[in-house]
Amino acid sequence: MAFVGIGENGHLAFNDPPADFETEEPYIVVNLDDDCRKQQLGEGWFPTFDDVPKQAISMSIKQIMKAKHIICSVPDLRKAEAVKNTAKSEVSTLVPASILQNHPDAILLLDKDSASQI
Repeated sequence: MAFVGIGENGHLAFNDPPADFETEEPYIVVNLDDDCRKQQLGEGWFPTFDDVPKQAISMSIKQIMKAKHIICSVPDLRKAEAVKNTAKSEVSTLVPASILQNHPDAILLLDKDSASQI
């Protein structure tokens, strides 16, 4: 089972757009784009933008998709557009979380705010 999240920019577990859907490596070092770093600051995880790391260790997209069950928790109004794009757009590396459409047992857990555009 994988527990993952979606970012404001549509990232899936820190796999920022354009995400690598092909790497076979189970765990990867990813570069965080400025939007992702701003989200971390906005959520209060770091005191200043300069304190937000430029890289993170994450599961690769292929590794996430190997899980028998995926639970994706996505709270907050700031993520409403990303949720809409995840559920309604074509699967694309530009909306990494959209790959969840291809999983047979992926569940999006949303609050009222994050679900407001679908």
